[in-house]
Amino acid sequence: MDTLTRMRAFIDVVEAEGFSAAARKIGRSKALLSKYVRELEDELGALLLNRTTRQFSLTEAGHTYYRRASEIIREVDSLADAVRESSGDVRGRVKLSAPRTFADAPIGRSLIDFAKAHPDIVLEIHLDDRFVDLVEEGFDLAIRISRLENSSLIARRLSPFGIRVCASPGLIEKYGMPKRPADLANVPCIIDTNGRYMSNWPFSGETGDIMTVSVSGPMEVNSPMAARAAAVAGLGFAILPDFIAAPDLDSGKLVPVLDDRRLGGGGIFAVYPHRRYLPAKIRVFVDFLVQWFKTNPCDHAV
Repeated sequence: MDTLTRMRAFIDVVEAEGFSAAARKIGRSKALLSKYVRELEDELGALLLNRTTRQFSLTEAGHTYYRRASEIIREVDSLADAVRESSGDVRGRVKLSAPRTFADAPIGRSLIDFAKAHPDIVLEIHLDDRFVDLVEEGFDLAIRISRLENSSLIARRLSPFGIRVCASPGLIEKYGMPKRPADLANVPCIIDTNGRYMSNWPFSGETGDIMTVSVSGPMEVNSPMAARAAAVAGLGFAILPDFIAAPDLDSGKLVPVLDDRRLGGGGIFAVYPHRRYLPAKIRVFVDFLVQWFKTNPCDHAV
């Protein structure tokens, strides 16, 4: 049995956090995976995994080997992708990290559309609101909704997006349409604690500077989707990204507030580690998303 096969088995076990889970995921027996990992350890003369009936963990040597082995396997797969691409055959698995907000919002349709358009590429999606370490955790790429500052990653902007204050027609009828940002301090507001602004909402000042208004209200929730639902239900004014608010704005369930004083939001990016060769499957995926967002801008419902 060759070293690359044993190496892949070891990586599968580490990423699945156990032999049984890895066996279920890749369709091989637990005994076979255990055999491959044991042979790899014998070949290296080092223990890579601590095995007990209750715990699974990497040794120090295992951590080192996993990082380097993952890089080697990606390079091998990239070479295979390059050859396949030259023959017009792009296939494989793309391991993607994305925030739940992306998948739950209408723009999450982009992932479904890609899977339908490229049935030979398996899209393995992990939804998590934290910023994962792409290299350490073995991801091919991630979707980030933010202003990027990490220069260690390659980033390609998929789309800009704006933020806007919205409210239900019934709430506006009850409290009146705010004429200036300061008016929001006196009406109920929905606080998205997962957002960067929380209860201090930013606006463009009258002289072009940035001003903030401190708001409060009946609900604080760490989800823009939940904040949107609360706004539609008439619980309060909410500050929402365009790509979440757009369907309800288009249908009239929400009304934009103080649009002339709103600021730009940020961008949606595809990010991936620096690599010598970018796998064809990753390039195809990112190119698809770029084109998808050109056809489906964030400020319109999909």
